[in-house]
Amino acid sequence: MLLIAFGGPHGPQDVRPFLANVLRGRRVTPERVEEVAHHYEHFGGVSPLTELTRAQADGLGERLRAAGLDLPVFVGMRNWHPFLADTLAAMSRAGIRRAIGFIAAAHRSYSGCLQYRENVRDARATLAEKGLPDIEIAYVGDWHTHPGYIEASSQEAERSVRSLPDSVRSRATLVFTAHSIPGSMAARYPYEEQYLATARLIADSVRARTGLALPHVAVYQSRSGRPEDPWLGPDICDFLRQQKDAGTLDAAVIVPAGFICDHVEVLYDLDTEAAAVCAEMGLPMVRARAVNDHPLFLDMMADVVQQTLQRYQGTRPLQLAMSLHS
Repeated sequence: MLLIAFGGPHGPQDVRPFLANVLRGRRVTPERVEEVAHHYEHFGGVSPLTELTRAQADGLGERLRAAGLDLPVFVGMRNWHPFLADTLAAMSRAGIRRAIGFIAAAHRSYSGCLQYRENVRDARATLAEKGLPDIEIAYVGDWHTHPGYIEASSQEAERSVRSLPDSVRSRATLVFTAHSIPGSMAARYPYEEQYLATARLIADSVRARTGLALPHVAVYQSRSGRPEDPWLGPDICDFLRQQKDAGTLDAAVIVPAGFICDHVEVLYDLDTEAAAVCAEMGLPMVRARAVNDHPLFLDMMADVVQQTLQRYQGTRPLQLAMSLHS
């Protein structure tokens, strides 16, 4: 098993080298780079993502062993240690020749799927340079509507709804959020469609669990492109201000459905920036936790891995060229 994730700095000295890896080849102003660097420095230069990803890997491994599957789980990161190339080299030296890949992103886009696969492809190419045997990777299928993911997410959202004061709970809005992407990318990938489907299913579950007729809306955060380039919107902070000013928002339950870990983009963009906007306006706000290592999410991971194992048992995945929608 190869769990493939974004990666994050482990200390202040890592922040700018990490961001250089993240932003390589992208048109991002130096001012924006420094702004994001300060986000990480706000948390001591350490992203919780690595620790949470390792917890997910540990929980997945436990469930696979309980199912009688001797599948060691390795973690490989795109942008920081443990890098994919290093992880694949360790796997190859351990005698592994075939692996199932789980990309830690619920919704497909270039940056949320295909780029990870390209990074794995490039890491595999380095095996030959090191004189190591290659490793074939078969990826799990889409899981953005898997009942385990939806149930884990809705439990976290329900917990947040119930934490609101009685006076505003029934008038709250479920505000779903995901990372914005360029409009040109959104036109070529099912990212927006999949995100909206996830939000709708979680909202339906929360309404059923609470018995409250809570409206829901899907917004975006963390855009990093040039101001003149169209990205998916509305931005969460803009939405909160506009709806509060219009008198159509009495309380916000923010649900980071586009993220599976409470990493810096969640902690800063939501718990710091969005929370400050709400505090300034006197808008009651709570934020649901991401699924992190929720037991039901780990159960889901094990389920889609077993489905993939069964799909390719006794055969090999076809080595197809990656398309735009891979």
